[in-house]
Amino acid sequence: MPRQAVNDFVVKFANVNGSGSASANQLFAKSILRMGIPIASRNIFPSNIQGLPTWFEVRVSGEGHLGRRGGVDLMVAMNPQTWDRDIAEIDPGGILLYDSTRPMPASRFREDIQVIGVPLTQICNANYTDARQRQLLKNIMYVGALSALLGIEPVVIEQLLAEQYKGKEKLAKPNRDAFHMGRDWALEHLSCPLGLQLERADAVGDRIYVEGNAAAALGAVYGGATVCAWYPITPSTSLAEAFERHCKRLRTEPETGRKRYAIVQAEDELASIGIVIGAGWNGARSFTATSGPGISLMQEFVGLAYFAEIPAVIFDVQRAGPSTGMPTRTQQSDLMAAAYASHGDTKHVVLLPEDPRECFEFGAASFDLADRLQTPVFVLLDLDIGMNDWLCEPFAWDDSRRLDRGKVMTAGALEEGRTFGRYLDVDGDGIPYRTYPGTHPSKGAFFTRGTSRDRFAKYTEVGSAYVDNMQRLLKKFDTAKSLVPHPVERRAAEPTSLGVLYFGSSSAAMKEALVALEADGVHLDALRIRAFPFHDDVLDFIARHERVFVVEQNRDAQLRTLIMTEGNVDPARLIPILHYDGTPITARFIRAAIADRASTLKVVPFAGAAAE
Repeated sequence: MPRQAVNDFVVKFANVNGSGSASANQLFAKSILRMGIPIASRNIFPSNIQGLPTWFEVRVSGEGHLGRRGGVDLMVAMNPQTWDRDIAEIDPGGILLYDSTRPMPASRFREDIQVIGVPLTQICNANYTDARQRQLLKNIMYVGALSALLGIEPVVIEQLLAEQYKGKEKLAKPNRDAFHMGRDWALEHLSCPLGLQLERADAVGDRIYVEGNAAAALGAVYGGATVCAWYPITPSTSLAEAFERHCKRLRTEPETGRKRYAIVQAEDELASIGIVIGAGWNGARSFTATSGPGISLMQEFVGLAYFAEIPAVIFDVQRAGPSTGMPTRTQQSDLMAAAYASHGDTKHVVLLPEDPRECFEFGAASFDLADRLQTPVFVLLDLDIGMNDWLCEPFAWDDSRRLDRGKVMTAGALEEGRTFGRYLDVDGDGIPYRTYPGTHPSKGAFFTRGTSRDRFAKYTEVGSAYVDNMQRLLKKFDTAKSLVPHPVERRAAEPTSLGVLYFGSSSAAMKEALVALEADGVHLDALRIRAFPFHDDVLDFIARHERVFVVEQNRDAQLRTLIMTEGNVDPARLIPILHYDGTPITARFIRAAIADRASTLKVVPFAGAAAE
C-alpha cells in the first residue's frame, strides 16, 4: 500500500559527486524549514573530488525528531551506478523518482513501490545548449517537480533563490526558470499531490540551522581564543575556516583594521599542536582543529602539555578509522585516543557535545577549563555534528561572563613575597599556580619542562618526587569531575532496572528510540554522558540498574571500556550496542538492537516498583 504521511517522511537524493546537486538538495531542505516544518539533513559524500556516488538525506519530522530514522520513503535516484542499492533502500510502499529520458525495463523496479518518471534530461536538452548548464539546472528541475508532488509552496523556493543569487540576476533567472519547468511538467503530467505531503506548520520556532564546526568555532571566539594553529584534514577543516570568518568580523578593530588574532596553517599536525602549546604557555588562549589521524601525530606534544601543565584546546572532529579509513564518514572512534593521548600515564579532559548548540557552549567552556586546570582539553565532535546542518536552539551568552584564567600568580603577589612553586599544590585540588612569561623581572619562574621535576620546577629523577607529581596530577583530574559538564538523565515512564548510556551525536536518534521502546513496553532510564572524567552520577546510575546498555558508534565499545577501566565496573552489567558502518546511527537500529537484547535478559522486576 502506498505510504501516506503528512510532515513525517524521509527523502533521499542519490547523485554523483561534482554534479552540482548539493545546492539544489540544500534548496529543497531549506524550503521545508521555511514552511515551518522541522527537518534533519545529512550529506553522505565520498572522499574524492568528483565522480563517486553521493547521497543527501532529508528527514521531515513534524514531531521534531532530528536523528536518522532509518529507511527511505522517497528516493530521488539520479545515479545509475548506485541504482540497485538505492532501489533496495526504499521502504515498502515508498516512492522512486527518476530521470525517465531513457526507458527502463520493468525488471529494474520493485513491485512494492510507486515509480515516478520525469524526463529531466530531455527537458534540459530541449531548453539549454551548454552542457554544464544542462547538468546544473537538471537538479533544480527535480526540485521543481518535488515541489508539485509534495506541496512545497513555490514562493518559498523563489525567495530562497533570490537570496542565494542576490545581485546575480544572470544566475537567478535560469534557476527560477528551471524550477518552474520541473514544477509545471509535474503538474501537467503527474498526479499531484502524492500520499507524502508537506503542510505549513509553526514547529520550527526561533531555532537556527547551523553546522557544528561553525558553532564550535564561534564558541572558541566567545571563549577568548586568539590563536588557531591547524593543518587541513577532513572533517575538521571547516572549523578553522569558520574561526577565521568569525575573527574577521569580531576580532578586527573597526577603527584601525588591526587583527587581534593569529591563524597559522602549519606544515603538519605535530607543528600545529606545538604552536598551540607555545601560545598557551605564553598566556594566549589557543587551539587546533583536527581528526583522528591528527590526534595520532600529536601524541608526544600532547603528553608534554599534560606533564608540563600548559593549557591547550583540541577540537577533534571524528571520522571513521583506523588509518585513512573512511575520511568522509562519521564515527565516535577517538574516545580512547583522546582520553589517554600520549605515552606513559596520561588522562585528559574530554567534552562530548550532542549538537551545534553544545558545540558552541562547550567550545567556549573548554578554554576556561584548560586555563583552570592547566591542561589539554579535547572537544570531541564527529562528522555528523561537525559537517551537517542541525536544527537547534539559538546560542545563548551572558555578557557579564568573564574568562576564568585559573590560578595565575601576579607580579604584585610575587612582590609581596608569596611562596611560589610552579608545581606546588597549595590548596589540595591538585592545581598549582603559574606565571605568565615576563610577569616579574626576577621572581616567579615560568620555565617549564617535560622531564621529571620537584614542586619548584627543579629537575630531579628522585622517585619520590616523581610519584608526588604524578599523584598530584591524578588529584587535579579528580577535581575536573566537578568542573566539566554533568551528565543529563531521563527517567523512564515506569520504574525499571534497565538503563542506557550514550553520548554525542547519538543523542537525537536515542531520544526517538526511547519513545519507541516505551511504546513497545521496554522501559529504560537514560543517561547522556557529556564529559570525561566521569561525574559520580555516571557510576551511581550504573549502580541503580541491573543491566545498562551502552550505545556508541565504534567497533570496540570505547565508552564501555572507559567506564569499566575508570569505574571498576563489572563488564557483565554493561551491554554494548555498537554501530560503526560510517553512517549516523538511526532510531530504528537502536530500537531493534536494544529490544532484541532486552528480550533475552532475565532481569528481576525493579524492587521499587511497588513503592512507586
